[in-house]
Amino acid sequence: MARIYMGKRKMLGKHVLLIVLCCIYLIPLYSLTLAAFRPGRDLLRYGITLKTLIPTDLHLETFRGLFTIRDGIYFTWFGNSVVLMLIQTVLALFFSSFVAYGLSVYQFKGRKIVTTLVIFLMLVPIQILILPLYKLMITINLIDTFFGVFLPMIVSPFAIFFFKQYIDGIPRDLIDAGRIDGLSEYGIYFRIVMPIMPPAFSAMAIFMSMQSWNNFLWPLIVLRSGTKFTLPIGLNTLLTPYASGYDLLIIGALAATLPIIIVFIFFQRYFISGLTSGGVKG
Repeated sequence: MARIYMGKRKMLGKHVLLIVLCCIYLIPLYSLTLAAFRPGRDLLRYGITLKTLIPTDLHLETFRGLFTIRDGIYFTWFGNSVVLMLIQTVLALFFSSFVAYGLSVYQFKGRKIVTTLVIFLMLVPIQILILPLYKLMITINLIDTFFGVFLPMIVSPFAIFFFKQYIDGIPRDLIDAGRIDGLSEYGIYFRIVMPIMPPAFSAMAIFMSMQSWNNFLWPLIVLRSGTKFTLPIGLNTLLTPYASGYDLLIIGALAATLPIIIVFIFFQRYFISGLTSGGVKG
């Protein structure tokens, strides 16, 4: 009885600690939400205090400015970011998992070298690759195009390594059974391996979506036209030496968090269900 009581106390203490940590992490988002309904200067003037966390003097005037700024170009930036996020995430998941399947299943000369290079590329900062990538985009005439933004990102070393570790845990008997049944190597991947990988796809989809949505440096280098800017670049243009658009910047940043929250909520359900159900049944 005493053990049960102590166990319940420990569980209660863990829940209280997690709730407190959750509240601490949500304070910046809560402050950003309140600041979106107040003059943008208030957040810079007063910072985050107990007084600023009280929802008072809220209005919707700044939202109207966001809808009308430069003939509604904010929604163009928003749409560009959504399209790039979807394309880059889907292609990165497919090609990275395909490469990982080859590295995990097949035995060939240089396999260890290729795997080592993948791990090495994970350690290379993107800033080192920007100059050669930029020259490549100029050579193939992809400057100021969406292809130039997502093409270098459709194969991710981190995603390859992640998927390889996951595929390494798939029983090889399933793959051998597929070959005995007459499936081609592509059929084995699409009909046996891929249906087992929803947890891995879900986890990596969250990561790749966030990486694409928050990507600022590479789109800034490639894109030139204002109508092709992504949301991070477009929001940055609201701040100039001649005018400070903090009102619009705060509201735009708040709206920019919604797609990532939706992606996380959507894929989290499949991620958890995939982990609990397991990959092999029967």
